[in-house]
Amino acid sequence: MSSAEIFLIAMAIIFSVPYLIWRTGRTDHYAPLVVVQIITGVLLGPGIIGRAFPDYYSFVFTPVVVQSLNGVAWWAVMLFVCIAGVELDLKKAWIHRRESTITAGLALSVPLLLGGLAAMGLLMFDGWIGTKALDWQFVLGVGMACAVTALPILILLMEKLDMLRQPIGQRILCYASLDDVAIWGVLALILMDWHRIGTQAVFIPAFAIAGGLFRRLMPRLAPQDRWYFALIWLIACALGADLAGLHFMVGAFLAGAVMEAGWFDQEQLDLLRFHVLLVLMPVFFLSTGLRTGWSLGGGVVILAALVLLVASVSGKLVGIRIAGKVLGWPPGEASLIGWLLQTKALIMIIFANILLDKNIISGDTFTALLLMAVASTMLTVPMAAPKLARLK
Repeated sequence: MSSAEIFLIAMAIIFSVPYLIWRTGRTDHYAPLVVVQIITGVLLGPGIIGRAFPDYYSFVFTPVVVQSLNGVAWWAVMLFVCIAGVELDLKKAWIHRRESTITAGLALSVPLLLGGLAAMGLLMFDGWIGTKALDWQFVLGVGMACAVTALPILILLMEKLDMLRQPIGQRILCYASLDDVAIWGVLALILMDWHRIGTQAVFIPAFAIAGGLFRRLMPRLAPQDRWYFALIWLIACALGADLAGLHFMVGAFLAGAVMEAGWFDQEQLDLLRFHVLLVLMPVFFLSTGLRTGWSLGGGVVILAALVLLVASVSGKLVGIRIAGKVLGWPPGEASLIGWLLQTKALIMIIFANILLDKNIISGDTFTALLLMAVASTMLTVPMAAPKLARLK
């Protein structure tokens, strides 16, 4: 068969298998389709189905097909991260800056601390740290992965719980937005390359100048032209960040962060996010699953994932509970917010992909983080729904 035909077989698997599992299993209450797609990507990877049926794996996922899938996945995640940057609304967080800063700070710092302690434990054993990482990069990277909240998935789950437009839903979005900014800032710190420090020092002011010019230009364009200029801007920022050693996804987020959601029709922006998730992101999930590693053994990797899950979940709940005590929230509110901020799936997986690309973490650590993110996200709605009902 030709490479094009095998590529289409791979695409058929990517889009049909997760959908059938999601629809026939009716998993939407605890595992939205996006989570099922991530799990399916892990199952179809080399460590599970690939090991059980090596002939299938070598036939479908040839080097040419994998390269093609990676190209689609790169573009998908660039668009998705850029949209996440556009949708950041820090103005609301600024209005209630004391509450937002205290809550977001504790929601990030406590799981970061516990995740960092778990990472220090992993450093005592071979096979977890990446080949090009310093110890502090590994500890900070794994700790931040435990602290991440996925803003786009949070929006999806709060819509499901019918609380997105409620005051408490808007507050939670403010906390998650501040954490999103911090996550990408810490990632930029981890990726600082002292061999390319001059290039990175040039990139930052160059981006600031270009961003200022871009912000002046966009409002003067016709609405239909803004979309094209936004895509050109996205590609330029991603390329510049990658050339500077910061990774193209950091550039994609920065490209979106300097844009204003008001420049675009909100309905069209929502449709773009929906179609990126529908048409492109399943390829990214599959390509992520192909990168999972099990060289240390499945039991060891799952044990590490459980340790990271405990650090992540308990850290977030403790941090939010402290914030609730300080700010005088009513009973039950801190617990609800703590569980809703457990959503990690997309942004954490993007974060972990970058760490793997830069050899900060190994394939086994990547797999453990992936399993942790999926489990944390699957806990969110079953734990939050009854708490929301009681709070109402």
